[in-house]
Amino acid sequence: MAVPGWFRIENAALPWYQRGPEHWVYPVQTIVCGALLLWWRRNYTLAPWRSPGVAFLFGVIGITAWIAPGIVLLRHQGGDPTAPTFHFPAWWEWLKWSDRYDGFDPTLLDSHPAGKAASVAMRFVRMVVVVPLVEEIFWRGFLMRYVVAELRQTEWRRVAFGAHHWISFVVTTLAVTFIHNRPDWPAAFVWGVLTYVLAVRTRSLGACVLMHAVGNLILGIYVLQTRQWGFW
Repeated sequence: MAVPGWFRIENAALPWYQRGPEHWVYPVQTIVCGALLLWWRRNYTLAPWRSPGVAFLFGVIGITAWIAPGIVLLRHQGGDPTAPTFHFPAWWEWLKWSDRYDGFDPTLLDSHPAGKAASVAMRFVRMVVVVPLVEEIFWRGFLMRYVVAELRQTEWRRVAFGAHHWISFVVTTLAVTFIHNRPDWPAAFVWGVLTYVLAVRTRSLGACVLMHAVGNLILGIYVLQTRQWGFW
């Protein structure tokens, strides 16, 4: 996520690939991570596929919690991002929930329609396919099991997917929460709890990936509709 900052130069006179390097860095990352997922596909399994309805529901609930501050902001601005925002409570200010309009903005490529379409398409491939696989393989497929394995003094691969322990719950959920930026901490906590519950309930990596994919798809559509680029 930090890589685009290495190449970004804030100068409106420069071409898009210098002002918005994420538009070429993210596709490169997506292709590389996708290739690695294919290369190591024998080392993880999505099956058994269980409770897709619950996974879908949890994805909707989780992402609704994520975008709730943005919805509140839109209501007070009447959908106009240039309108003055209302005065947030102190804890909202501490969480930096005041504005989410800065971020991955495809309108930077308005003068390059084909490039803009490709950038948005790759952004959705990243959000809906690659990120759910990478994150769920790590958080639920590895870390949850690793913590349980340490407590049981065994090798983590011997721990079944979805094995529950309260310490594993706390470690994994807090890690998921604090790996995100401060504005997303409350929502990331809710998301982490829901995904942990889904993993324990279904014992299915596929269900967790589906939940993540559904949530990210809804998020991407919401961002395109509201232009709150900071959410994705």
